[in-house]
Order: sequence, then C-alpha cells, then structure tokens
Amino acid sequence: MKSGFVPVVGRPNVGKSTLVNAMVGSKVTITSSRPQTTRNVIRGVVTEPGDDPGFQIVLVDTPGLHKPRNELGARLNTLVYGTLGEADVVVFMIDASMPVGPGDRLIAERLNDAGSEVIVVVNKVDTAGKGEVVRQLSEAGEWDFAAYIPLSARVGAGVPELVSEIVDRLPEGPAYYPPGVTTDQPEELVIAEIVREKFLDRLREELPHSLIVLVEDLEQRENGLIDIAADVIVERKSQKGIVIGKGGSLLKTAGTEARHDLEALLGNRVNLSLQVKVEPDWQRRPQLLDRLGFE
Repeated sequence: MKSGFVPVVGRPNVGKSTLVNAMVGSKVTITSSRPQTTRNVIRGVVTEPGDDPGFQIVLVDTPGLHKPRNELGARLNTLVYGTLGEADVVVFMIDASMPVGPGDRLIAERLNDAGSEVIVVVNKVDTAGKGEVVRQLSEAGEWDFAAYIPLSARVGAGVPELVSEIVDRLPEGPAYYPPGVTTDQPEELVIAEIVREKFLDRLREELPHSLIVLVEDLEQRENGLIDIAADVIVERKSQKGIVIGKGGSLLKTAGTEARHDLEALLGNRVNLSLQVKVEPDWQRRPQLLDRLGFE
C-alpha cells in the first residue's frame, strides 16, 4: 500500500476545508465564507475503496496562513508550519479568482525550505475566467513545484486528478486508519465545530473570529437520546446579545440547524443545550488559549 500524510496549506478562505471534504467524500471539517474558519489541524482520511486498498491519504486540513494580529493567530500559524514536518506530500492551494499575493509567495518560500514535494492547486476555476486561471498557473509555475492542477473543490472538478498526483508521490507504508474511518477528530471537537459553523455566516465584522464553542457534557440515555451541553464563548458582553439574537432568535436558529446536522452525524436523536458565556479577550490570553485547546 502507498500511504502518507498530506497537509493542505494556503492563505485563508481559498477553499482548503471544502477540498478536504470533497476528497474524503463526507464532511469532516466545517466550511464558511469567513476567513480563518478552520482553527485546528484536522485529519481527513481517503482510503481506496475495496477489500485490498492500494492507497491511504491522510489529509491534514490546516488554518489559513496569515499575518497574526494576536496570540491565537500566532499559534494557528505555528500549527500549520508544524504539519510540514510530518508531510510526505504538500497540497498548496491558491485562489484562481485572486492575484497571487505576498502571502502566497511567503508560503511558497516556506515550502521550498521544507523540502517536501508540493502539488499546487489552483482552486475556484468554476467562478474564475479562463484568463485568470491561466495567469495564476503561469505565475505559480515560477515556483517550480512538482505538479500544478486547476480544480473546483466546490463542484469536484479536478479532484480525481489531484488524488492520482498525490498517490503517485506517496511512499510505501501502512494503513494508518481502519477501512471506513474518515477522520480522527474527537467527537466533542466535531460537535463543537458543527455548532460554531451555524453562527459564522450570520455574524458580521470581527464577531465570527471572537466566537468559540466548547462541549461541556455529552451523554447518551438508555433510549438512545444524546444530551449535549455546549458553551458558546465570546469576548465581550456586547457580543453576547448579538449571538443570542432578538428574543433568542439567532441562538434558537443556529441550535436547531446544528441539532439536525448532529442527528445525521451521530445517528440518534439529539437534545442540544447552548449557553452563551463571556471570556474577555480570550484570543489574547495564553493561559486561556491553553485551556481552550490551542496549545
């Protein structure tokens, strides 16, 4: 079997999580139009179907690399660079609808220094013009990486070609995960991220970045019903009212949508209880970041 670890890196909001979900064939990481949606290193597993699979790709979805403005941002960048040390192949994603910028060039420099084989993916070709795609491929070609693939993670175009390019470059190795496993994320983290996703595109300005969800209790009753209690944490008292919404409307809507997704994921009825709490400036407090899991 050919197997290995493949980080997916790039600037914020280029479509990394959408690509990981498309390759895995199921939702293992949340998506949003908001930059910096992904805040953890998330592994998605792609195993060739059949009784005797020939490959297993362990995708590592990463936060978008960016110029950090606080302690959380610095830690997210450190997480990304840490994944390069375990990489067998790296997928470097750029946006076909946006010019190659300093952030892309900085990532390219880091990847050259890391020494792994790199496949450049030019994403969002379904929304970009042909001239834009050609220009992006031409500029990225100056980096002289192993392969270049235009694709659309949203509609799946080009994804099989990317899988083939990755497999060609993987070493011989073991199956790291049993057949049927698509992610190694703790159940509590998956639940928290699904809840957070329901708030992201409904909140404006900086508030989406100030919100995090922590699962405090997870229990299953004898009748199969799953009780989940989670805290929705923001940084300021003024944000608490916005997240709750007029008459509790936003909290109710997001909770209902999250419960439906969780029931589909867990295969049982779910009783979801959400409580909004304030942790002042949690993104800037190292000790609190440790407690929230951003070590």
